[in-house]
Amino acid sequence: MGEALVSCLDEKGTPGIVQRAMIVPPRGQIGPITPQQRGAILAGSLVSGHYESAVDRESAYELLKKRAERMVADAPPQQRQPAARRSDTLLEATAKSVLRSAGSTLAREITRGVLGTLFGGRRR
Repeated sequence: MGEALVSCLDEKGTPGIVQRAMIVPPRGQIGPITPQQRGAILAGSLVSGHYESAVDRESAYELLKKRAERMVADAPPQQRQPAARRSDTLLEATAKSVLRSAGSTLAREITRGVLGTLFGGRRR
């Protein structure tokens, strides 16, 4: 048996008065238990007899994988092949980049102008 000083919190979270409490040390042993001790522990368990047999049910992953395989097998052959995406030429890629840059610059300037007007930006 041991003892400790314990303080609990009340409803408002304020610590209560410190009081003396008796502590029972944990029961245990050093080293493995014997087969007889193991059998006694298992026999006295509340879930004894419920988890002894292993059950391997089909997981959701397995069910979805089977469904996807069936859909691929049932699909017509022309739908099985993904459509090949055409890559942009150098001119198209450059034009997209320029337009994207100009669009973001224009949007930034418009936003600055509108917000500057609404919130009275810098005065010159």
